[in-house]
Amino acid sequence: MKKIDIALLIARVGIAALMLTHGIPKLMMLLSGAPIQFPQVFGMSAEFSLVLTVLAEVFGSIFLLAGLFTRLAVIPLIGTMLVATLLIHSADPLSAKEPALLYLTTYLVLLFAGSGKYSVDYLLKKRLVKTKPNKMEVEDPTYAIYQ
Repeated sequence: MKKIDIALLIARVGIAALMLTHGIPKLMMLLSGAPIQFPQVFGMSAEFSLVLTVLAEVFGSIFLLAGLFTRLAVIPLIGTMLVATLLIHSADPLSAKEPALLYLTTYLVLLFAGSGKYSVDYLLKKRLVKTKPNKMEVEDPTYAIYQ
């Protein structure tokens, strides 16, 4: 299983680093104070759409880099890529949709597979399992009945 964990690490870190190249310029646009030029989606203002996109692309990617809350972090990223594919680039040829589809595919893999052994998620899970009391270590036999 070690090879799978290495593959998940490469996928997670690689896709997060690549998405940051899209998210950081959007963050700079948001912070610049200049008028926002961004698509309005689902009746939201351009500014609010940009804020949601920045939250997903920048902060979601930072969580992915660390492997922290990986399955939760990819949900907004999946939503962002679905919007990019199905709404923003709906009339465009497949070549224009392809980057969003490639990101979407990797995010779906991470949603189902998780972050793997080389992640903060794994360390937290490992620590949580260690802190649970072992049933055999219970001194009071009546307490053991209710476990």
